Amino acid sequence: MRPYLALALAIASEIVGTTALKFADGFSNLAPTAVVAVGYLSSFYFLGATLEELPVGLVYATWSGVGIVGAVGAGVAFFDESVDLAAVAGILLLLTGVFVLNVYSESYSPAH
Repeated sequence: MRPYLALALAIASEIVGTTALKFADGFSNLAPTAVVAVGYLSSFYFLGATLEELPVGLVYATWSGVGIVGAVGAGVAFFDESVDLAAVAGILLLLTGVFVLNVYSESYSPAH
């Protein structure tokens, strides 16, 4: 599997699992609880596949950074959470960091 496709699937699965965690209501709702389990297991499976080809620092920074942004988006979309100017600035800083690591860092290029 292509490493960035696997990473995208890991991120998407983690966002789905995290969103379902809120719906699971302390694991008292069975269907969302099952989605949590499948989401997190899938996320770690795809994360492992990604780590076969890409450096751990790059993978974890991308997975966690984009996952945070996705969780914020899920909070806004599904739970009526708000985002203020400080949150937008933080999100932009996270995305900028992920971009710089993936595009410009020679330390984290796939060849290393």
